[in-house]
Amino acid sequence: MRIVYQSSSSSLPPCVATVGIFDGVHAGHRFLIEQLKGIAKSQSIESAVITFAKHPRSVINPDFKPDLISTLEEKISLIETTGVDTCIVLDFNAEIAQLSAYEFLKTILKNQYNVHTLLVGHDHRFGHNRLEGFLEYEKYGQSLGIKLVEAKRYKTDLDRFISSSEIRLALLDGNVQLANRMLTYPYHLKGKVTGGFKIGRKIGFPTANIFPDNENKIVPAIGVYAVVFYWNKKHFKGMLNIGTRPTLTSENSISIEVHILDFNEDIYNQSVEIEFITKIRDEKKFNGVDELIEQLQNDKMKVIKLDYSAYNKGL
Repeated sequence: MRIVYQSSSSSLPPCVATVGIFDGVHAGHRFLIEQLKGIAKSQSIESAVITFAKHPRSVINPDFKPDLISTLEEKISLIETTGVDTCIVLDFNAEIAQLSAYEFLKTILKNQYNVHTLLVGHDHRFGHNRLEGFLEYEKYGQSLGIKLVEAKRYKTDLDRFISSSEIRLALLDGNVQLANRMLTYPYHLKGKVTGGFKIGRKIGFPTANIFPDNENKIVPAIGVYAVVFYWNKKHFKGMLNIGTRPTLTSENSISIEVHILDFNEDIYNQSVEIEFITKIRDEKKFNGVDELIEQLQNDKMKVIKLDYSAYNKGL
């Protein structure tokens, strides 16, 4: 896959393109990209996904902090798995934000990226006022020599529409199974292992404290999760707690701690990755350490017996 980061590239071949944030590159996005590739094949030209280096709303409103499903690096990697020919990463800025739909079609898509056909998502709007729709885009395209095609909307067998917003809600509710099905892959966090209070080690459940690499990446709801832990090109089963550790401390700060099964390595300050499989239970305050240890032993048995492959079926 060709990756284009430049804000201008007049040397690109004619292409069929679609434009969007593509946060998560979920099942709905993949359905759209399959349509894109089909049109490109029928026209014997290349396919291109045009996305943004940062969330457009953060340009318009500097105080906006996006809840990201995927970082830019992750998004590009996910787009590459779709088999599209080119990924164009648009450096969205205040100047582009002020363009009308017609100006965006002409200045960015036609003149810079040589878009021959534009596949428009069923609910996608562009231009600074976002008041126009597909009929207006189609009229502008005719005057510019760009063919406009309206995409079909993806709908699951469960009569459910999929969107990045729905996935965010599922993650923030702790329903990582549903999020994974909508994504078509396990949701993951990358981060570094930081020093903790080492309380877990004293009760027989040592944990690695994870500090996420990207502050805007969604951390699922408070609770205990079955996860896959990736380190040094190896993977292990684990049970991860997101919460305040109410039995062990009175602090209210949220921590991300993972107990890794069959693991005994010093990994402080090293980069790791966590894949979320399913939520085991809510976090709760126990009546003492002995009760906590008993619960952790039960959690561990659940993780050991869990068939991870059964938890990541797509919708």
